[in-house]
Amino acid sequence: MMEATAESPIELMDLPFIRQMVVQLRALDSYGTYDTWSDDKVLEPLILTKERKREIPVIGDPDEIVVSRVKAYYNALSTSIEKQVGMMAVPFVNLTHEGFGRAIVTVGKLVVIDKTLRDVHRFGFASVQKLHDESSKLIKNAVAIIEQFPEAARS
Repeated sequence: MMEATAESPIELMDLPFIRQMVVQLRALDSYGTYDTWSDDKVLEPLILTKERKREIPVIGDPDEIVVSRVKAYYNALSTSIEKQVGMMAVPFVNLTHEGFGRAIVTVGKLVVIDKTLRDVHRFGFASVQKLHDESSKLIKNAVAIIEQFPEAARS
C-alpha cells in the first residue's frame, strides 16, 4: 500500500479505497451534476475540518443526502472487503430520523464490521488521509475476522 504524505494529496486520491469512495459517491448522482466535478470536490462533503464541523449544530437530524453518503461509505467498505477476500460483503445501515443507528457488514453469516452510529448529520472525516486510515483499519480487521472464521464467511 502506498504511503501518502500531506505534500502529495494526489497520491491519496489514487489509493484503492479512496477511488472506491469516489465511485460510490458518483453513483448517487442521478442527474449528472458530478460529471464535471473533480474527485476532490466529490469527496469534499465527507471532509469535515474542525472549522466545518463547528458550523454544524451539535443536535440535528440528518437529511437524505447525508444518509446516502453514510450508505455510500459502507458500500465502499463492503466492495473493498469483497475485492480482498473474493466473497460477497453486504452492508446494512439502519438509522432513525434523528441520526442514530447501526451499520453492519456481513460476509456469509459472519459480521465483519459492526459500528454504532451517532450524530450522523455530522458524519465525516478530518481529512482524506483520516478517511483512508480509518477505513483501512476497518477493512484490515474485517479481513482478519474472515480469515479467523472462514467457514462462517463461506456459509
